Amino acid sequence: MADKEDNIEVGEGYAEIKMGAGWYLTVSLASSERYENEYIEIAKERGGQKKGRFNLNPKYARSLGEALIQFADKNEL
Repeated sequence: MADKEDNIEVGEGYAEIKMGAGWYLTVSLASSERYENEYIEIAKERGGQKKGRFNLNPKYARSLGEALIQFADKNEL
């Protein structure tokens, strides 16, 4: 379903993939006031509420993207 361009929205510091049944996969750049650093939050969201989330150090963002592409290629996704 994510292969259609209209299912993906990208803005500055934010990306959203419409998955289906009201679910969205969101990727956003966030910052921690406590630790004074930035991180990438990847979350599964429905109805404006985040149901599951994962925080990623920004220096690993490109590696994660490349690993996902390789995974999709090897598994013919």
